[in-house]
Amino acid sequence: MTVCAIEPSADPGDSGTPKAGCSITAEGAYAARLARSGGSGEAWYPERWTLDGPEPYAVPLPGNQPEEPGTEVQPMGDGRVLVHRVAAGRHVFALLYPTGPGTGELPLGAVECPADTTGLRLLPPAPGGEQAYALATGPRSTVLWQVAGGAFGPERVAEIPGRCSGGVWLDRTGRMLAVDRETGGRTKAVVVDLERDGEVSPLLQIAPDSADRLLLADPDSGLVLIGSDAPSPGRERLGWGVLGSTLPVRFPECLRMPDCVVTPFAVQPGQVLTPERCGVALRVDGAFGSWVGVWRPAERQVRHLPPPDGWLTGAGLWTPDGELRLPCSTPRSPCGVARLVAPDVPGPEGAEGAGDAGDGRPENPEESPPDESGESGTADAPAPAQPRPVPLQQAPLARLVTK
Repeated sequence: MTVCAIEPSADPGDSGTPKAGCSITAEGAYAARLARSGGSGEAWYPERWTLDGPEPYAVPLPGNQPEEPGTEVQPMGDGRVLVHRVAAGRHVFALLYPTGPGTGELPLGAVECPADTTGLRLLPPAPGGEQAYALATGPRSTVLWQVAGGAFGPERVAEIPGRCSGGVWLDRTGRMLAVDRETGGRTKAVVVDLERDGEVSPLLQIAPDSADRLLLADPDSGLVLIGSDAPSPGRERLGWGVLGSTLPVRFPECLRMPDCVVTPFAVQPGQVLTPERCGVALRVDGAFGSWVGVWRPAERQVRHLPPPDGWLTGAGLWTPDGELRLPCSTPRSPCGVARLVAPDVPGPEGAEGAGDAGDGRPENPEESPPDESGESGTADAPAPAQPRPVPLQQAPLARLVTK
């Protein structure tokens, strides 16, 4: 079987993940996208979707002039929409909100980046929806900015050595942020602690020379989706692990698909003690278009589903009870949500099936694998209130592949 690569981006400031059709708040109440009006001009304008009511509905938020196609938009927890525009080399931020027949705009300020900065982009919506952050990547370091929710406009939070991309929130408070940092030609996921002045600590190192990226995380269960070339040098594969676990990262065979790009975009929340039962939604891009894949770590197969008409490709969210909701827009239904219910795993037997021969479990479950120093320790479960995640670099590359 040929490998389905998760293609790396040529720009280190870009995570390489295909862009989603809209952005959704961490709690799933609001979404925002850049929509296109009809007519000959086909102007671009921000649009907010409300998703937590009886029926979804959209509110257009056109400004005084059309937006550029590259304008970034992000929903906030209070229903306003953050816009990121680039004008004369300056990155300008503002909050939009409906005001009767018009659109109100609250300017937040601007960020001026050095000439050698490759770009500034918004990070995924932060938990709580009160703050928003952006990464500005330079040749030797990356600056983390808080661009909304501060007292005096955009605020410089931290400068991180290396060129950073990605961006995954690891908790429900918006304190722990994981980014993929490239230094010395190698990419490793690290954690930035926003309550400790941007203190950086290692998170993911599967092999010393591998490129290891964090693609997605669920704060409830600790389930993380990983892209790494450790099992196939030079070719990235999709794997999974659990924060705080002593088990190694695993790279299931079923996630290898010929001539496709596979991108995880949503994880089922609420599965606190059973990460292997979390539903994972996959965007699959192939020669004939994009479709939806549904997979659970406890299963040995991916369920391929045709995309709903008008799917805002790559966007969606899970409910705790296992319903996958995909935002869609068609001429007949400009604002809609397709609801898919994926079959659950058959039971405890299904969960056990993910951990038999070849899954990389240590022979002694009471003994943790060696860490970078070669020392072993006891596999104590982390306390629920533990403020910092246990590095996945403590999970070695051993018997990686599950079927």
